[in-house]
Amino acid sequence: MTSTEQEFRPIGGPDRIDMLDAIRGVALFGILLMNLEAFNGPILQAMTGINPSLHGADRLADAFIYIFVQGKFWTLFSLLFGIGFAIMHDSAARSGGDFRRIYKRRLWALLAIGAAHGILIWEGDILFTYAVAGFVLLWRMKGDAPPRLSRILMVYCAPLALLAFAGAMAGNHDDGADIAKMMAEEIRYQGHSTYLMTLQWRAGYFLQSISNLVILLPMATAMFALGVRLHRLGWSRPAMSADDGGGRAALYCYLTGLALMAVSLAISPDVSPIRIDAVFAAVNILNMLAGLFMCLGMFFGLRWLWARPVFRKRLALLAPLGRMALSNYLGQSLVCTLIFCGYGLGYFQQLPRAWHIPFALALIALQTLFSTWWLSRFSMGPAEYLWRWLTYGKRPKFVS
Repeated sequence: MTSTEQEFRPIGGPDRIDMLDAIRGVALFGILLMNLEAFNGPILQAMTGINPSLHGADRLADAFIYIFVQGKFWTLFSLLFGIGFAIMHDSAARSGGDFRRIYKRRLWALLAIGAAHGILIWEGDILFTYAVAGFVLLWRMKGDAPPRLSRILMVYCAPLALLAFAGAMAGNHDDGADIAKMMAEEIRYQGHSTYLMTLQWRAGYFLQSISNLVILLPMATAMFALGVRLHRLGWSRPAMSADDGGGRAALYCYLTGLALMAVSLAISPDVSPIRIDAVFAAVNILNMLAGLFMCLGMFFGLRWLWARPVFRKRLALLAPLGRMALSNYLGQSLVCTLIFCGYGLGYFQQLPRAWHIPFALALIALQTLFSTWWLSRFSMGPAEYLWRWLTYGKRPKFVS
């Protein structure tokens, strides 16, 4: 390790931006709420819109999560990943460190952590995709100029064009038998099998799910680049005043996203994953665009709230949760699989949909309390410690 690499260290202590940690905490809550349906049942069932078989409180909860949560928080988390990329790049530029070499090691470590998470703990991992998208961003990013918005939108919309083409060409293609077989297999392994049997199934599922990168990779890369652009334009720092335009940007973006969701619901409130047709394509395209705008609306809105002391005090409570984002994301998977899977408590498909919201609130509250306690004694979360060690090749200081 060269002397310049030794000088190049991650942002920490007083240099951390607490606002970003708090927004990460909000994103973690949304990701948990979105993932609970897949923890509690087959992943494919979590991609069907508003379940027409649900009634009463269960249907209201399902509709709320579909409209306001699904697809809106993993994009927010991706945006923050891109901001973190830009902040780390700036830190390297100031210290003279070899950013590209260090960041490649960081991404290789994340790739390994994501693969381990997807195979050993839960098949719905997003970290592997993030690592691959990070390599694409590192390859395409040149200099300190903000990425062009037109290129970001072009990359984000590339899989949308693919969906449109698939919908137009597929006609009324029905994969019902194959999908039903896949869901039955997942229920058998996730809900009723030993850990070793589930592990074997997860390994196969993980390899099959790599094909999903065709859709997820361009979107994640575009969100990373958008995060870099926001940082370069100064939006990653807390507002100097409450009237810097962030409130209007939040309102316009969020309302645009809600309007797109409204059109999607008007076309079809529920989408069958077994029938690829024009309706399937149109609803998914609208949902993905809505996710982009609502994610931006939340980011600008939370930044706008942070400029007001009364809200900042409350949002700051989530900063420890976001500071340990990797540990808490992995922890959510570990806790939920031990509760729902057959090798754990066996509550697979047992938690009513209406209870997903209080369950998520309770788990996030516990994680927030734990994170606050942990960071009062240690400098970082356990997963962050491992990630930093793998990145720099040297054991970081762990005790505060």
